[in-house]
Amino acid sequence: MKGLYFQQSSTNEEITFVFQERENLPVTEDNYVKLQVKACALSQINTKLLAEMKMEKEFFPVGREVAGIVLDGILPLDSEDPGLCEAVRVHEHYLVHKPEKVTWTEAAGTIRDGLRVYTALHYLSHLSPGKSVLIMDGASALGTIAIQLAHHRGAKVISTACSLEDKQFLERFRPPIARVIDVSNGKAHVAESCLEETGGLGVDIVLDAGVRLYSKDDEPAEKLQLLPHKHDIITLLGVGGHWVTTEENLQLDPPDSHCLFLKGAAVAFLNDEVWNLSNVQQGKYLCILKDVMEKLSTGVFRPQLDEPIPLYEAKVTMEVVQKNQGRKKQVVQF
Repeated sequence: MKGLYFQQSSTNEEITFVFQERENLPVTEDNYVKLQVKACALSQINTKLLAEMKMEKEFFPVGREVAGIVLDGILPLDSEDPGLCEAVRVHEHYLVHKPEKVTWTEAAGTIRDGLRVYTALHYLSHLSPGKSVLIMDGASALGTIAIQLAHHRGAKVISTACSLEDKQFLERFRPPIARVIDVSNGKAHVAESCLEETGGLGVDIVLDAGVRLYSKDDEPAEKLQLLPHKHDIITLLGVGGHWVTTEENLQLDPPDSHCLFLKGAAVAFLNDEVWNLSNVQQGKYLCILKDVMEKLSTGVFRPQLDEPIPLYEAKVTMEVVQKNQGRKKQVVQF
């Protein structure tokens, strides 16, 4: 039985993906189940986090968002089994039932982004009806689910588009997005647009897709064009606002902190792995996974999935995903 693994070079710079033969799964222990994998979604591997958690191995399993028989869920960070394999052994505490109306690819392709969006908008920023939300890069797989959850909760949504194609996609959204800000040409001012849309009050919640931290001379050209500066985010935040950031190296200078203090605003870091790092949160974690499946079943979540790919194409596709070059969610179908 083959599984996909990634191998990191000694310099920690180059990552290669390899198929390896696996031994047959051991006899199932108490509270563990054997899962016949039907679909597995592909997501970027955070090698820096693995290093900081002292979880580096010569070969690390690839693919954690799986759907199959008996159940479906997200394999924990320390799982020794790759999801990109015909069968895996997993503890029942990491699984939830898949509704009949939901396909295997939909379940695997939505579960991780659904978890991230719930973490960002529900637990970190307390989304509620009437609030205004800025979702950066709304046409991405994560951004799409975030917009759908915000609309479902009765929020007013503003989003940015990174290309003309993304802009057209967002403008077709139903319910409609209050304002789509096209940042592809580098001329749009995100802060000004948000303040104008909110009557100068600023937005209540910001979910970014990365930010610029330094001056123009110190940032790569593509980052300059598509990402707002951290000062822009702070400027457009309203009083008591929440900024949920995916920028793990965010650096706030004293003037930045003082401005946030005057607004009574908060900054939170989106790291969905925290749910698996402490058993204390297990109940909330399973509640989120169950709710994501329910929203998928009722049509609240309509994920952006690419055409399913066979297992033999997973290695090449994972290389693209790791470089963050894809837009739609990639799912391997067995």
